[in-house]
Amino acid sequence: MSNVIIVGGGASGLVAAIFAARQKNKVTVLEHKDKIGKKILTTGNGKCNYTNLNQRPECYRSNDTSFAMKVLSRFDVNQTIDFFKELGVYPKEKKGYVYPNSEQASSVVEVLRLELLQLKVRICCEVHAERIVKVRNQFLITTNKGEYTADQVILATGGCASLKLGSDGSGYELAKNLGHRIIKPLPALVQLKSDSKYFKTLAGVRTEARIQLYINNKYAAKEQGELLLASYGVSGIPVLQLSRYASRALSENKKVYFLIDYLPAIKEADALQLLWERIKRNPARTMEEALIGLLNNKLAYISLKEAGIEPTVLCNTIHKNKLQALVNQLKEWRVAITEPNSFDQAQVSSGGVDTLEINPDTLESKMVKGIYFTGELIDVDGACGGYNLQWAWSTGAVAGMNCGDGER
Repeated sequence: MSNVIIVGGGASGLVAAIFAARQKNKVTVLEHKDKIGKKILTTGNGKCNYTNLNQRPECYRSNDTSFAMKVLSRFDVNQTIDFFKELGVYPKEKKGYVYPNSEQASSVVEVLRLELLQLKVRICCEVHAERIVKVRNQFLITTNKGEYTADQVILATGGCASLKLGSDGSGYELAKNLGHRIIKPLPALVQLKSDSKYFKTLAGVRTEARIQLYINNKYAAKEQGELLLASYGVSGIPVLQLSRYASRALSENKKVYFLIDYLPAIKEADALQLLWERIKRNPARTMEEALIGLLNNKLAYISLKEAGIEPTVLCNTIHKNKLQALVNQLKEWRVAITEPNSFDQAQVSSGGVDTLEINPDTLESKMVKGIYFTGELIDVDGACGGYNLQWAWSTGAVAGMNCGDGER
């Protein structure tokens, strides 16, 4: 029987503890908050979108694009669903998104807690790991509440996102002190800021849009969905999906901007014809009035101003060239991105322990035998839609199965 210590009582740490304990190891979880699983409780707006049936390589981002799928092949989405069904969580699927049938994130935390209790895993809360050193064939872990020794250690500390829920970035320093390279952690799945002054007027607008990301004037990626405009800039699912790439480019002092299509369902030529018909049908209306029912009122006002058209000008005075300028504005609205919001607003961190220094088959360190990594601490971050939790479950299971007296 090996003595396994898991640093971090979040999603990946709890699953790692279960699988390590099932290998007949003596398992202890050190969690620096007052309760385990706090971050899980906030996922899916409290409903816990705990995985997604649509697993594709592009849903996981990393310097090494093949690493995530190698790990996921060891413990995939079907094994995840079966694991939670075994614990008592019956799945409910909505367009590939998987939730507990109870639609309560607390259900997921509770079944994990009950399984840990049954397996006699020791949970030590409000214990913060400050330093880990290897002494002969064991590890000495110095904490704020004394020292612990272990035969193997699983680092499951999370990243920098959600400080209040326990992810404080301390795991990066522990890994660095053990000799690992840390790829700079940055906010991901986060809102993005712009210095354009009109956003104060547009704050609160929600609208369907297609967004193209450009980095140093080169197309990088695109997303479509509901865009949320805020006083600081842009938010909404499509923005969060693109934020990882924008954050990293900005950290490298690259130029980042969006081209936003506010009429994604209408082709440019059709949009021009549509606007022409609207002003011909209502020549005595103002241009702002002519856009009622087509665009959000705030968006209509600012789009006209940005296209060089006074909102109060009458339709019968507008030349078709002016309408083309308006169409151009609505179909390719350029927004300079200046910085991401902070880690406090981010759902996840990008960056972390370099995957080149981790064995994808076991998640054991290639640098220090007996050290394992899981979850957000590794340089892999998922897209929105349950992918980051799937990464947590998969890495926790793989590390737990392979540490201690498990198959090495």
